Amino acid sequence: MFHKEGHKIIFITFVIIVAAFLLVDSVITIAWLRTLVLIALLVLLILILQFFRNPKRQTVLNDKQVIAPVDGKVVVIEEVLEKEYFKEKRLQVSVFMSPINVHVTRYPISGNVIFSKYHPGKYLVAWHPKASEENERTTVVVENETYGKVLYRQIAGALAKRIVNYAKQNHRAEQGADAGFIKFGSRVDLFLPLDTNIKVALNQKVRGGETVIAEM
Repeated sequence: MFHKEGHKIIFITFVIIVAAFLLVDSVITIAWLRTLVLIALLVLLILILQFFRNPKRQTVLNDKQVIAPVDGKVVVIEEVLEKEYFKEKRLQVSVFMSPINVHVTRYPISGNVIFSKYHPGKYLVAWHPKASEENERTTVVVENETYGKVLYRQIAGALAKRIVNYAKQNHRAEQGADAGFIKFGSRVDLFLPLDTNIKVALNQKVRGGETVIAEM
């Protein structure tokens, strides 16, 4: 199953690959070179298909828990000053996505979307300390009565050139549901209440829609 954000790219890539296959087969006469080029084209197609895959996840709905919004590795767990929305200290948990990870963004909690904003910006590498404030990004805040307010931020990286955000202010969010997509790698930051109980560790690999990041 592939994400809808990849349908156009997958179709165009497939057409180009097929055309390239036919051209290479008729133009390159050296057998080993022709085989090498054909394999390279096939690998490219497989990489594109893998990048836009959208596997189903078994989300256990729980208003007392925050789940991972994306697949990847936990690279930050620290207390920080969140400057855009809360303007006070929060616990930040950041998940870095490599190009081979699933890049679907999922809602970390159920509730009402009370804030959603896009920011144009730079394309610093995703692990850069200033990426959260200077890169292209979207900021979304979801609130429910049990957990309170959770902010998540999609951040573009050096390769990511398009962030897709489906969260609209005053809309209802369902934990684990599709909230957007980041094309070609990046990271997502979560900003949580200071009294939350973090359930992950640095360098831990997480699965979007399933791994519990924190709970009350």
